[in-house]
Amino acid sequence: MRLLLVEDDDHVAAALSAVLTRHGFEVVHAGNGAEALQELLPEDGAAPFSVILLDLGLPDQDGFELCGRIRRRTSTPVIMVTARADVRSRIHGLNLGADDYVVKPYDTGELLARIHAVSRRTTVEDHPEPTEEEQPAAKALRFGAMVIELPTRQVSVDGEPVSLTRKEFDLLALLAQRPGVVFRREQIISEVWRTSWEGTGRTLEVHVASLRSKLRLPALIETVRGVGYRLITPAA
Repeated sequence: MRLLLVEDDDHVAAALSAVLTRHGFEVVHAGNGAEALQELLPEDGAAPFSVILLDLGLPDQDGFELCGRIRRRTSTPVIMVTARADVRSRIHGLNLGADDYVVKPYDTGELLARIHAVSRRTTVEDHPEPTEEEQPAAKALRFGAMVIELPTRQVSVDGEPVSLTRKEFDLLALLAQRPGVVFRREQIISEVWRTSWEGTGRTLEVHVASLRSKLRLPALIETVRGVGYRLITPAA
C-alpha cells in the first residue's frame, strides 16, 4: 500500500515512516503543501496513493486549505493528523472532504487501524459486487425535503445537492433504510467503519454533527442517549 505522509517535522515523519514501513507501507514524505500537491501529479509507472496522512500545521499553507485542494484533485482517502482536538475543527475537516481525523498524541495501533479502515471502504466502493437484487432501477429514499439516491450516492434537500463524504453518506443511508429504528453505536461502527474498535465512537459523533450541519435538518437524526441514533420520519 502506497501512502503519502504530509508532515513538516522531519523527526516525526522519520519515526512514523519507519513504523509504517515495518507494517508493509511504501511511504512518500512531503514536508509542506506544495510538495504534497507535486507528489499527487500522475507519474508514469507510479502506483496511486492508497491513503494520505495530512498534518494541519504546515509551514507554507493552512492544512484545511490544502485538504480542499487535494480533494479537488483526487478521491484518495485523507486522514487528518493534528493536535487540534476541538469538535469544530473536526467538523470543518470532514466538511472539506477528509475521511477521518486523528488527534495527536495518538496510539500507533489506532492510526494503523484507521488507515486500514479507510482503505477497505475505498476498495469496496471502487470495486462493487452487485447482486441480482441490486440490478433493478434506481432506488430513492424520500424524507420530506430530503432525497437519497442510493445507486448514485447523491443526496439533495429542497432540490439542492448536498456534498457528503463517503462515511457521511454511508451513515445516512444506513439510518435511512430503517427509519425510526434505533441503531446502537456499536452496530453503526461495525457496519459503516467495518471495525469494532471502540475509539471510533468519537468519530461517529463528529460525523453525526457534520451531517446535521450539511443537511440543515438538525432534528432529522435523533440521539438516543446511552444507545445510539435513529432517523426521524418527518410528519406528513
